[in-house]
Amino acid sequence: MFKKVLFPIDQNRETRDAVAVVSNVVKTYDSKLFLLSVVKKSAKDDSVMSNEENVAKLLDSAKELFAQENIIAEIIEREGMPSFTICDVADEVEANLIIMGCRGLGLTHEGAEESVTNRVINLAPCPVLVVP
Repeated sequence: MFKKVLFPIDQNRETRDAVAVVSNVVKTYDSKLFLLSVVKKSAKDDSVMSNEENVAKLLDSAKELFAQENIIAEIIEREGMPSFTICDVADEVEANLIIMGCRGLGLTHEGAEESVTNRVINLAPCPVLVVP
């Protein structure tokens, strides 16, 4: 059913909280796992996710974490706007499921407009599992 799972990652706690769910789904359905991290390039952005080297290290450590669970993951690093890039990559790899953590900001009108998760839910070419 879920032969290809896309797991977009960043350095937030919500991503770490979703790891157990991703492992469970991948093992249950014998899925191929794709780890995606999006480099956000912006003149105003000096966060960790705007540095390609930091993003590469994040992807490598996530791949290692899943390897300890006997899960082979393919890593993908892209540059762009996270919500659109996640959906583009899901389409490109023909993902059957996207699993994402959620910060819970969508409860307010402002949070829903800013939420990457909310945008992905609305644009994704496949089902999206949101881990609170």
